[in-house]
Amino acid sequence: MRSHTEEPPLIPDQRRQKFLELLSAHEVLSVHQLTELLGVSHMTVRRDIGELVSQGVAAVVPGGVRSARSVAVEPSFDAKASSERAQKAAIGLAAGKLLRDDGVYYLDAGTTTSSLLPAIRALAAPTVVTNDFTIVSSLIGDAHVEVVHIGGKLDHANRSSVGHLAAGVLRQLAVDIAFVSASSWDAQRGVTTPSAEKVDVKLAAMEVASSAVLLATSSKLGSYSIYRVCGLDRFSTVITDEGISEADAAAVREIGVELVTAAVQG
Repeated sequence: MRSHTEEPPLIPDQRRQKFLELLSAHEVLSVHQLTELLGVSHMTVRRDIGELVSQGVAAVVPGGVRSARSVAVEPSFDAKASSERAQKAAIGLAAGKLLRDDGVYYLDAGTTTSSLLPAIRALAAPTVVTNDFTIVSSLIGDAHVEVVHIGGKLDHANRSSVGHLAAGVLRQLAVDIAFVSASSWDAQRGVTTPSAEKVDVKLAAMEVASSAVLLATSSKLGSYSIYRVCGLDRFSTVITDEGISEADAAAVREIGVELVTAAVQG
């Protein structure tokens, strides 16, 4: 018989609300911590995690869970260039397997998409279309690579062009594969960005491409920004690193998208 002082068990909605309150008070919680704090089994905690991840309010990390992060400002080029180099190189190596010698490829602005450059240079006669000034600068001297920069309004922090002028040029072209970057993405919200001027460029690239491939590190999974680009179902393939959790990988595959997890070399 339950004592008068013992708290009655929480119904699932109450328990998940308590779950979110705990996450808001702690950056990350392990499954073990949650079982103790909520007084439920590991199975119940994992079921709750799956439900909250599907709602886009939580994200899985190795051994535990965290709140979904809102990204208000995209990091600068310099900040991105110095982070996760091994993961980005692995993603570039995996994406390079999709290329052919005479293909036309859109490389979205970003340090993850620029990880494709070694594979691009190894091709006989590729064409690169991009809004990224650093990618253009890197290919100067590679005479066998035809390069088209789409122009438009300069985004100083990210060394790229954005806005309707850039999107308008893209819509006059045709490319084989659009390799799209993302500063925030998840199965629930898809690809999002804190910059409205980037949305039209990404969409234009996907519209003129035979297929679109998302290149994004797993650290950005489970975060979101104010402007939605598209759902993950708009991509034929998502390529990320092996840091993605099994739960998140399953959520992506359930959308019907091919998921490639690239292993870091060495």
